[in-house]
Amino acid sequence: MGTPVYSITYEFRFEDGSKQEFCIELDPDRVTIIQPEQRKKAEWTRLEYRQCSCCSLSPESTLYCPIAVNIADLVEAFKDVPSFNRCTVWCTTPERSYMKETDVQEGLFSIFGIIMATSNCPDMELFRPMARFHLPFATSQETVLRLSAVHFLRQYFQQKNGNAVQPVMNLQSLNEHYQRVQEVNKGFFERIKNVSRKDADKNAIIILNSLAQIMTMELDDGLESLQYLFPEK
Repeated sequence: MGTPVYSITYEFRFEDGSKQEFCIELDPDRVTIIQPEQRKKAEWTRLEYRQCSCCSLSPESTLYCPIAVNIADLVEAFKDVPSFNRCTVWCTTPERSYMKETDVQEGLFSIFGIIMATSNCPDMELFRPMARFHLPFATSQETVLRLSAVHFLRQYFQQKNGNAVQPVMNLQSLNEHYQRVQEVNKGFFERIKNVSRKDADKNAIIILNSLAQIMTMELDDGLESLQYLFPEK
């Protein structure tokens, strides 16, 4: 028997009593989304539709954008929802549940993040280890700490396996990667800006990009904001 599917469920509970639930099923070994049954795909999910400027995929071999296909149901569900509508968001993973009373845009920001990380987009793969240990509603400092740890672990394993292309403790490649992440966020804003009539999902992308900009500034500063956690003795 194989390893069970790793499921993450988000439930949005609104003040009027209505609910929206979304389940993300991940391959436990590859930490990628298990594609649901084939269904008709929206035109805006085609790869060549406002394709991200940094995208390395080809429309000849990849007809649809992998992130767009996986995010389409969310965009459709929230296209008429204002970003500041209040709700309670529950996120349930196999290990534990999280709950936050917030607004729709923050709940979408959290679920968008994990979908983008696990959709086989080459520019978002650096987030895949974090997706396996998903932390909903993460603050900017939590994200800086977690991503930095993942980056250095990746360099450690590259060196251990004889595949290191840069010396350990180097932040340059991570900073360069984050420039592409910002391009992906901008590309997705362009993809969905005419699909949604309200602003919840668009603002979620804006929050994601703001977090990417913060991360770039942190890297430029040599992770100074975390240094207080490691005082010299």
